[in-house]
Amino acid sequence: MKIFVIGFGSGDQKFMTQQAISALHQADLIIGYTTYINLLKEQFPDLCYHASPMRSETDRCRMAVQEAMNGKCIALVSSGDSGIYGMAGILLEIADQMQVNPEIEIIPGITAASLAASVLGAPLMHDFAVISLSDLMTPLDLIYHRVSCAAQADFVICLYNPRSHTRTAYLAKAAELIMKYQSAETPVGIVRNAGRADQKAWFSTLGKLAAEPVDMFCIVLIGNSQSYIKHQRMITPRGYML
Repeated sequence: MKIFVIGFGSGDQKFMTQQAISALHQADLIIGYTTYINLLKEQFPDLCYHASPMRSETDRCRMAVQEAMNGKCIALVSSGDSGIYGMAGILLEIADQMQVNPEIEIIPGITAASLAASVLGAPLMHDFAVISLSDLMTPLDLIYHRVSCAAQADFVICLYNPRSHTRTAYLAKAAELIMKYQSAETPVGIVRNAGRADQKAWFSTLGKLAAEPVDMFCIVLIGNSQSYIKHQRMITPRGYML
C-alpha cells in the first residue's frame, strides 16, 4: 500500500536518480501521461504501465490511490521534478479528498530549468523565478503580473510552456512586459527537448524573443541585468570578487 511519486527528468535514464530507478522497479504498476509512459517504456520495456491522455491528472491520481489501497505498490510519474509542475501536489490533494492515507514517497528529479541551464552555461547562478505561461489553471492576468514583478525585481526568468498552437501571443506579451524594466539586449537562452536525443539550444535577445521558433518543448531563460554571453555560454554573475 504505497505510492512513489517519481520525477524522472528528461526521460533519458542517465538523467534519472538511482532512487527513481529503484522505485520504478519496485512498483507493481506505473501510471502516467501517455507521452511520459512512452519515454519510460524505451528505457524499461519489461515493467507494467498504465497510460492516460493529457488533462487526466485527477483520474490518474484517483487510480493510483485506489490501487495502493488495494495493496499494490504504485509509481505515479512526471517528467522533470514531481513537485515542480508535477503530480506530487495533486496526488496529496486527491488522497485527502478520498479520506485515505496511503504511504506516499515523493522522489525528486532534474527539472527542466536546471537541465536547460546546464546546457546553456550558468544562467541561474543568482536569484531566479520560474513562471509557466500556460493559463489552463492560472488566470492570464496573474501570469503577466508575475512576469512583470519578476522583471522589476531583476530576477533571471525561466519560462515554461512558452508558446502553444493556441497560445501564440503570450510569449511576445511577456517579452514586452519584461522590456519595461530590462534592456532589449538582455541575453536569452532557449533549449528545446532538453536532455533528449534531439536536444537543440541557441541564444537570442529579449528584443528578438517574440520571433524565435519557440514551442511547448522549449525552456526559455531570460537573463537579469548582469547576465551575459561569452564563448557560447550564458553566465549570470553571482557577485564573487574575481
